[in-house]
Parts: sequence; structure tokens; C-alpha cells
Amino acid sequence: MHLKISSKVNKRNNKVRLATPDKIICIGLNYKDHCEEQNRPFPEYPILFSKFNTAVVGPDDAVIKPAITQKLDYEGELAFIIGKEGRHIDEKDAMEYVAGYTIFNDISARDIQFADKQWLRGKTFNTFAPMGPYLVTKDEIDNPHNLYIKVKVNDSIMQDSNTSAMIHQIPYLVSFISQVVTLKPGDVVATGTPAGVGVFRKPPFFLKEKDTVSVEIEKLGILRNFIKNDTVTG
Repeated sequence: MHLKISSKVNKRNNKVRLATPDKIICIGLNYKDHCEEQNRPFPEYPILFSKFNTAVVGPDDAVIKPAITQKLDYEGELAFIIGKEGRHIDEKDAMEYVAGYTIFNDISARDIQFADKQWLRGKTFNTFAPMGPYLVTKDEIDNPHNLYIKVKVNDSIMQDSNTSAMIHQIPYLVSFISQVVTLKPGDVVATGTPAGVGVFRKPPFFLKEKDTVSVEIEKLGILRNFIKNDTVTG
């Protein structure tokens, strides 16, 4: 995929080719308002799950809606990119391992996710990990835990929050994850989504063909993708 270097870093706004991430690590239930909309307690420690790198697409690409789901949902998220290899990282040193930030949309097939009782299959179909449009370097963001985040489907605002609502913040996430796996340059960590996802709205709302999903995060730009039905059913 291609992520643009932000114009503050590169005045010519060139595109760069980024290697497909080795790991995509996602954090579940990591926003206070997202827990509250489900009447769930705040997790004591981060809930980890993953997506395969075949799920990655870039800005303006199609998200393919599988024929087997009727409950396709969005999750706007702040993601950070690992800049150097590390294991058993101390929380006080954790930000040294972060290269920068981008926008992530944790697309989810809710009927499959909840039927399976675990999240992998419902969250890792091809195209279920849009990210971009910019890789913004760490030095450009004074405080990643105070950025507004907004998601629109077509012209309707669906999520409107701030990364200050994050339960487990980035230094702790880096340290926690590194106790489990070695973090390597290019690994992506998606930090969770705020309230307003379709499945918990009243009435529930799900994505359909030709919908456009826009995830905006302060200082990171807008990630737009459109929904397209899968033409392969067998």
C-alpha cells in the first residue's frame, strides 16, 4: 500500500512505498465511552487480537463486503507504527520504539464475530484493515492522547470522540505487547475505537454497498474508503 508522507515532513508530498506489516495488533475495548455504550467494565489490562496483513488496503480503496455477512461495521482508530525492534520494553522507554501514527479502520463483520465467540474471523477478511492516508512522524504530534477522532458514513457523523478517552495509553500498550511478542519495524498497533459503532446504535446501523466511510483524526488527515459487495459467493 502507499502512505503519503505528511506535507510538514516532505513539502513535495511524495508517496512512499511501505512494506506490508508483519503484524497488525489491535486493542479491544480500549475507550471508556465504547465500554459504556455496551455496559461493560473497563478492562484491567489490554485485550489483544490481530488481523492478517492480507486485510490491509489504503486510502480510497474498496472495502469488500463478504456475501456471508449482513452486519458490516466500522471502527475508526488511531494506529501507531513501530520504528525499531524491541522485546520486554519498559513503559518509560516505550515511545522510543514508536515511529509515527496513522488512521486505521477496524472493519468488522459483527454477525460472524459474535457467532464465533472470538474476533479473528469476523475482523480479518481481505480489505478489513484500511489505513492511511499519511504516516505522520512522532515528532509532529505533541500528545497522541488528545486528538479528536470522527467517523462519518456518507454525510452522517457516527463517531465523535477524543483519544483522551483511551483506557490504556500508548506507552503501556507498547510495553504490554512486547512482553508477548517481539515488536519489529513496520508493525502496526491499532489502539481501539470510541463509542458510536453501528452495532450498538439504536437502532443498529450496518454498512452497505456504495457507502463511503471517512475516518478523521486531528493532525492525521482523513481516511476514506467505499463499500463494495463481493462478487464471489462460492
